[in-house]
Order: sequence, then C-alpha cells, then structure tokens
Amino acid sequence: MKKIKIKVPATVANMVCGFDILGMAIHEPYDEMELKLLDSPEIIIKHEDRFGLSEDPSNNVAGVVLQHIQQHLKLTTGFEVTIRKHIKPGSGLGSSAASAAGAAFGANALLGNILSKEEMVHFAMFGEELASGVRHADNIAPCIYGGITLVKSSSPIDIIPLNTPDLFVAAVHPQVEVKTSDARQILKKNILLKDAIEQWGNIAGLVTGILKNDIPLIGRSLNDVIIEPVRSILIPKFEEIKAKSLKMGALGGGISGSGPSIFMLTERKQTAQDIARMMKSVYDDIEVESLIYVSKINPVGIEIVEKEY
Repeated sequence: MKKIKIKVPATVANMVCGFDILGMAIHEPYDEMELKLLDSPEIIIKHEDRFGLSEDPSNNVAGVVLQHIQQHLKLTTGFEVTIRKHIKPGSGLGSSAASAAGAAFGANALLGNILSKEEMVHFAMFGEELASGVRHADNIAPCIYGGITLVKSSSPIDIIPLNTPDLFVAAVHPQVEVKTSDARQILKKNILLKDAIEQWGNIAGLVTGILKNDIPLIGRSLNDVIIEPVRSILIPKFEEIKAKSLKMGALGGGISGSGPSIFMLTERKQTAQDIARMMKSVYDDIEVESLIYVSKINPVGIEIVEKEY
C-alpha cells in the first residue's frame, strides 16, 4: 500500500473514576489523516488546520511516533503525513492521542500490518509523552481498539477491550484552556485509604457494569472521589452542569480526560441532545463559547476511509 486515508476518533479518558486506565472512543469529533509511504527515509508532516502545531517531526506528536517506528524497524523508507485536526488541542477529548494513534495505525497499514495492536499502542505512547510528559494509554487504547478499553498495565502493555454498551454520550467543550501537564500537577500526592477503597469499588463496579451490560450499575459507579474534586475547580460551571445533567436523566459523567470538556452518558439519544443543549446554554449565559457533541460509543475506533496501492 502506498497511501492511506483514515478517520481518527476523539476519546474520553478516565470515564470518571478510572484515572489513566479507562477510556472510550466516540464518533464526534474526529481527525482526518493521510499517510504516504516514501522511498527516502525522511518524515514529512503537513497540517491543514488552524491550530498552528509544529511540523518539525521531532516536535510533532505524529512525527515522534513515526520516528520511533522507523528506528525500531530499521526502515529505509519514510512517511509523509497530512493532518486535518477537528479535535481541538487541549480539549480533553484526546487530540494528541488521535495524532499519535493515527500515525501508528496508518504506518502499520502501509507496512503490511506487521505490528500488533499492543505494539501500535506502545509506539503511540511516545506521542503522548511529547504532548503531556507522561506515557499514558487511556486515550490511545480506545482509539486503536475501539469501544471501551481497560489499560491493566502500561509497562508491559496489557490492554483489555471491554464491551460497548448501547449508550449515548453528550459532551461539551468550553473554550477555556486546561493543560494536561497543569491538571496533573495539582493532583494530590497522597490520598486517604477510605477514599482509595471507595474509588476501587467504583472502578470495579463500572467495569463489571460494562461487561454485564448492567446500566444501573454503570450509573451508580460513575463517581470519582479523588481526581474530580481537585480538577473540577479548573472548569467553570462544572458542578452546575453535572447537577443539571443528572436531574435531566443522565446516568452520570464528569471531566473528559484532564478537561475542560465534560461528558455525560445517557440511555436515550433525546436525553443526550437535551443535555448537550443545556450545557451550551450554561456557557452562553456566562459568555463562554462552547462546542457540543452527541455521539454513541464508537465500537470501531480508527477507520480506513481510502487505500491506494
């Protein structure tokens, strides 16, 4: 294969209580990436979007991933990548993970699918390290595997794909900046044992609910007593939006990744649409621009749109 065009979905990391270990893919928004195999070993990055991201391969999330793949496989060929981002950087919806996972997935397809999914995650994590300083896989895994994934371990990589419940996601991205690095720095270094026990129960309940398709159990497990109380102070109107969403019928939800996006899970599409409109209205009232998305959980992850041989 000489050229491939792919559609790379946004992802919601943590899923409230599963900090750095749980994530899910959604349909909207998504990035578009085109990758070409080159005869020479150079790596060329082109951005066709408005975000001003570096096109220097060593300072670009996709470029770093391709460099590591190239070095590991001792390739004499290179890659040209054209990226059209619709997942805004710093949104909390897996923007950097989309570029990293898309680069690993696209390169693997061009090379004849010689890498396993675990290996693609391994290489994509170098992109996340460039973006946030931490090699985490909670966004990358659902992007590559689709659906909801559990990162049992990042070293060695141990990814467990879970079921994909028939649920809807309402998400809002208020146009305020929350850097992942900053959101990590404010986290507590020590936590109380009673809080840890409650959190473990929530994570176990959420995973069990997903595997059993037990919707009420999923709802009552979407609770975070460790991360959300600290990070939510960075997101204006978070508590109001969460309270109103629950009153309107949301199963639960919280901060998407490190924020500022907020997501809610619902059983019905109409409920998700109503909640999304409410979210936008709350931010309109304080004159903060926002983007809203309503999507089902994406069971596929990255999709191939076009191939050229």
